[in-house]
Amino acid sequence: MRFKSYDSLRLFGVVARHQSFTAAAEDLNMTKGAVSYQIARLEAELGFPVFIRQHRGIVLTEKGRRLWHTAHATFRDLEREIARQREEDAARITIGMSTYFASRWLSPRLMTFTSAHPGTALRLQPIVNQSDLRAENIDMAIRWGRGAWADVETECLFACPAIVTAGATLYRRIGAAGLETTLSDLTLLHDRDDSEAWAHWHTAARLPYRSGQAGLVIPDPNVRVQAVIDGQGLALNDALVSAELSSGRLFQVSPVELPNYGYHLVYPKDALEDRALLEFRNWILAEADEYLALSGKSRMRYRV
Repeated sequence: MRFKSYDSLRLFGVVARHQSFTAAAEDLNMTKGAVSYQIARLEAELGFPVFIRQHRGIVLTEKGRRLWHTAHATFRDLEREIARQREEDAARITIGMSTYFASRWLSPRLMTFTSAHPGTALRLQPIVNQSDLRAENIDMAIRWGRGAWADVETECLFACPAIVTAGATLYRRIGAAGLETTLSDLTLLHDRDDSEAWAHWHTAARLPYRSGQAGLVIPDPNVRVQAVIDGQGLALNDALVSAELSSGRLFQVSPVELPNYGYHLVYPKDALEDRALLEFRNWILAEADEYLALSGKSRMRYRV
């Protein structure tokens, strides 16, 4: 009987990678039941099981493991061939990042890349949350954090320690009563619901952290900066708000910082097989090195 359910192999690959129906469902934006049903249909057409259902999860059968490896290699070869054929027309790459990073660091430097690579069409895609790079059609991304992201290659561009900032009104209030006294009564601004940055900062400051403390999630960094200026709460910002700090619109309210945070280049493991992506990667790392040199910072400290 001829096999027809090739679409299901993509879903199977996601489940096999996660070894979990629940995690795969979250990744695919489906319900767990829908994922389980599709796998059951795939197994019925194949004529053999691809997973062993256990009390605590699932594991691949031997045939399932072999099928996964073959399907993964086949889809990867197809994607490479499509990429090669696209390159014959023009090199087009999409780089994901926050509008905050794009406007404050990347934009002034972009002319050197476009001048050196006139045959590459570069598209900047605003992103605010971690997402599957392939699902969002993003070839590479620039992200701020500690660089601990699974299933991708990560290269540090430069460290950019997180500092606690406040607007003028809260700065005066903290100056009058002290940060430790007022901290528990202030709203903490977060970049996402599951962010651990404030917990890390409290640990570094040797202060108790209450996960239930009043918080406000603002994913867009530019909006978050403005919210701090407007007195909505405290936020962890970085050196890219130097203009606001210099002008007195923002104030650093504690010497404690998170030195292990910075900006990272993130991409799928096979991304550098694409010539245009390799060229962009080499260019932005060189720009980061020049930025570090002009800032008087050590390259070894900031490159992982």
